[in-house]
Amino acid sequence: MPKGSTIRSYKDLDVWTMSMSLAESCYRVTRHFPREEMYGMTAQIRRASTSIPANIAEGYGRDRTGSFIQFLRISRAPHENSKHMSSWLAVSACYGAMPCHVCWTNARRSARCFAQ
Repeated sequence: MPKGSTIRSYKDLDVWTMSMSLAESCYRVTRHFPREEMYGMTAQIRRASTSIPANIAEGYGRDRTGSFIQFLRISRAPHENSKHMSSWLAVSACYGAMPCHVCWTNARRSARCFAQ
């Protein structure tokens, strides 16, 4: 979003856009995971990646600024989940379910969501 622009929706927030992009990427990559990992690695990575934009959107819909800030803090908790997700991505790379370069690209994108 260009500097000085008005935020009319959570969709205008850079962190929401970046976290959605990360979630889409995680879904795309995990689509090719082994079937036996559907309820293991696949579910864990997908759940961690989608919790960030979901919490941002829910908080934005609250009436008070304090509530929104609280939901941003909650969405930041998945930043801890991003460490959790990074670990799952690393395991999947070791397991051979995903190429290492894809794993670390997604892990870096996850960290960048909260670096700004």
